[in-house]
Amino acid sequence: MKFPRLDKFTWRSAFALLTVIAICLGFPDTALLHVCAGNREPQALPVLRVSAAADLQFAMPELVAEFEKKHIATLQVSYGSSGNFFTQIQNGAPFDLFFSADSEYVKKLDVAGLSEPGTTGIYAMGRLVLWTRADAAVDVRRDGWKVLLDSRVEKIAIANPAHAPYGKAAEAALRSAGIYDQVKGKLVFGENISQTAQFVQSGNAQVGLVALSLAISPAMKEGHRWEVPVEAYPPIEQSAVVLRSSKNVAAARSFLDFVRGEQGREILRKNGLLFAAAKN
Repeated sequence: MKFPRLDKFTWRSAFALLTVIAICLGFPDTALLHVCAGNREPQALPVLRVSAAADLQFAMPELVAEFEKKHIATLQVSYGSSGNFFTQIQNGAPFDLFFSADSEYVKKLDVAGLSEPGTTGIYAMGRLVLWTRADAAVDVRRDGWKVLLDSRVEKIAIANPAHAPYGKAAEAALRSAGIYDQVKGKLVFGENISQTAQFVQSGNAQVGLVALSLAISPAMKEGHRWEVPVEAYPPIEQSAVVLRSSKNVAAARSFLDFVRGEQGREILRKNGLLFAAAKN
């Protein structure tokens, strides 16, 4: 039996084709990946829009950076008061995830049918502290609540209790300590816990009731703090949820699982947020 004669060019073309097939099947080479894939451009990662409580502004960037290494999605994070985000989400704000400092807001989204089933859960427990600048005339570490009654303290910053969970906790703690009526004339309200901290950092208030997660941040760790006894205020249960309006539910679930996983828990812990595995 005679085979048809193959000229030199045909043999070389066949060998090149076989080489590409072999590479695609088992020996990929970076330079030829576009050939194997039909020269298609790699698909862009989905973008997740996250609304996050202001006390997460130091933990969240680290959580995001570690998660983005997995090449599942990129994240865009907005920080603010949980109450304000709750209202925005009710009005159709295009977020994929909501990290609230108050589990009640997330429960209300569940009831309203605005959350993705099976994604609601507590991810951390917040802690409240009294904080002053290092050059303050009063010693919050030594005197605790007594500092607020000192005549040198003219302004005490707390988050607005109307929509900020840390503000609600601060008011409850002052009432529990039996000094609310004595100091209520000194209170100044931040829009959220981050702005509250800024009031004290700038000297516009002498003392603030702020989140531990902010008090240990690089910008505030040189100040002085006193941890408010946890029994003085209702637990600050911080809950998160994937929103039903999300166009990237699978990626959003992955990020939520990461935050609640071992690596996420460690990041939260070192940023002053205790992890809680309990579900709402």
